[in-house]
Amino acid sequence: MSAEDRKPASCSIKPPVYLHIGDVDAAHSGVCVVDVCLPFGKPVDIQEITFKNYYTAYVTVRLLRRGPGHEAPAKWCTALRDLPLMDNPHTEGGSQDYCSIHRAQMRVEPDHVTSVRLILRQPSSAWLTFSLEEIQIIPHVQPNPEKEVSDWLSDLTLVDQHPDLEGLPDPQTVSSSLQQMWALTEVMQSNQTSASIGRYDVDGCYDIKLLSLT
Repeated sequence: MSAEDRKPASCSIKPPVYLHIGDVDAAHSGVCVVDVCLPFGKPVDIQEITFKNYYTAYVTVRLLRRGPGHEAPAKWCTALRDLPLMDNPHTEGGSQDYCSIHRAQMRVEPDHVTSVRLILRQPSSAWLTFSLEEIQIIPHVQPNPEKEVSDWLSDLTLVDQHPDLEGLPDPQTVSSSLQQMWALTEVMQSNQTSASIGRYDVDGCYDIKLLSLT
């Protein structure tokens, strides 16, 4: 995917909301929700979701999706459940890493999405706050076969226009050397065929003893 295709979708990110669980107050419940709202009336096919972690141990991704025809009401579905973001919730490993969730990791097709809900969990009491930062939604772009062929032909044209001749001998020098070798070969072949070698010829005369033995 090119840099142009990776342009993030326009979206608004609501402040994190910490949930009450039983008698535990929201600030120490270990569960937080972040909603990412896409432009109204413009569902997005998601390629990936990128973000920077901030002490979140696990993330669950829920999507609000519309049907292909847009007649049916949008429905929430769970695309990914409890993806680990830290090596251990009680240690620093992975606590501030950049992360990416690809569409291939999701158990539903992340298409026709109008809103993304990220449910964050941090079971450790070692961290007072946790969240996700720099959240981006990268749209899925269908490949264009005509553009791919055009790019391939352009690459071939560039290769033809700018051949890499570094380290190769000069073509004229090679041609001259080949012509000299060809001429020398012709001379050698001519000298070999012009000299007659007789089977019984000794100094220009025939040896009678050799003839009588045959």
